Amino acid sequence: MSVASSRPAALPHPYRLFHQITLIALLIMGVNASASTIGDPEKDELKFGFIKLTDMAPLAIAKEKGYFEDEDLFVTLEAQANWKVLLDGVIDGQLDGAHMLAGQPLAATIGFGTKAHIITPFSMDLNGNGITVSNAVWQAMKAHAPKQPDGKPEHPIKAEYLKKVVDQYQADGKPFKMGMVFPVSTHNYELRYWLASGDIHPGYYAPHKGDIAGTIDADALLSVTPPPQMPATLEAGTIHGYCVGEPWNQQAVFKGIGVPVITDYEIWKNNPEKVFGLTQAFTEKYPNTSVRIVKALLRAAKWLDADNNANRPEAVKYLSQSHYVGADYKVIANSMTGYFEYEKGDRRTMPDFNVFFRYNATYPYYSDAIWYLTQMRRWGQISEPKPDAWFHEVAKNVYRPDIYAQAAKALIAEGYMEASEFPDFDKESGYKPAQDDFIDGIIFDGEQPNAYIDSLKIGLKGDQVL
Repeated sequence: MSVASSRPAALPHPYRLFHQITLIALLIMGVNASASTIGDPEKDELKFGFIKLTDMAPLAIAKEKGYFEDEDLFVTLEAQANWKVLLDGVIDGQLDGAHMLAGQPLAATIGFGTKAHIITPFSMDLNGNGITVSNAVWQAMKAHAPKQPDGKPEHPIKAEYLKKVVDQYQADGKPFKMGMVFPVSTHNYELRYWLASGDIHPGYYAPHKGDIAGTIDADALLSVTPPPQMPATLEAGTIHGYCVGEPWNQQAVFKGIGVPVITDYEIWKNNPEKVFGLTQAFTEKYPNTSVRIVKALLRAAKWLDADNNANRPEAVKYLSQSHYVGADYKVIANSMTGYFEYEKGDRRTMPDFNVFFRYNATYPYYSDAIWYLTQMRRWGQISEPKPDAWFHEVAKNVYRPDIYAQAAKALIAEGYMEASEFPDFDKESGYKPAQDDFIDGIIFDGEQPNAYIDSLKIGLKGDQVL
């Protein structure tokens, strides 16, 4: 279903009127208003795609709170059947842009799967995913997991507890199957990272040999399942676990069919999740429109994180509507409002499970792009070794902090944002400092991609080719 957009009434939208008054006031005070003025949108009627996940929230909020209209953009939001349909829609122009997996613009640009130059000027969120296993698998894992003094399992739950289960499946001659949402999804790479940290091999891809299943040498067989179908697929016994975004982990808890054992926050603290994707051609043809889109999304992201998530209950009301995520309010609120439930009744405080603005969540860091590229190489989606310079070049072709900075500076000049809420654009390199917030303690330095790949125990290294 789509959310219909409409032209504003003759009287100005109240937010647009505020924007106009602000610019007039700046001129009266002698402030240089040109810094805040982005030219008129070259295209004002837009259609954006999304998948029914809670991290599409910046799009919903930008529409519901009038931030798109403030930018003279009249936006229709349309749910897509799956990630491939969504990507194809952006490439062929049926969609002007979309909520995307972080790996999609990168994979498309380097030609893994569909070949197209997709860029992102905006990172939509941090964290937000979980790994859920069936009740039977959890009971087998639970026997190996240490307990807290209150008797509840000690988190994070390590994959080494699952390895004993997988080993038993292999001994019995049965395949151990898990679901993820797309071959270049964050979920695929997070699930693989967690499994490998516990010495469970998640399998290689070999696209140069026509093998895109990703199951070569696998201990656990991973396959694609669309997010809303994850709980039903688990309940049917087709898979034994999955990695997905919300609300589909909490749905398993509410239905009593599975247990989320770990969140991606516990695998990699404050990891980048979704991005907003556009074609390079769109940004070249409609530069003002592109900046205005980012302005609206930035305001939505800030609203979502304001006052320690105080706006989240209102956000959940929007998201629970059928034309957005369409899950029960309580299911969405279970993770969106600062909590996360593992086993039924084991509800723990987790204020950063979903992050939309704080910690510079919205900034398109080159180092984030490089991490995803290292995982593509690690698991064979990039078949041949590449020099460090290649990783940096691809990251800079896809991640566009220049567009982001234009939008942020305009919002600062207009009084909607403070400079302190953003990186220092004059000094920002686009690379985060080396990060050690991974479940296995391995350090990731985005400036040295090959050294990082070689430091990982399981996976292709150096000149290795399958």
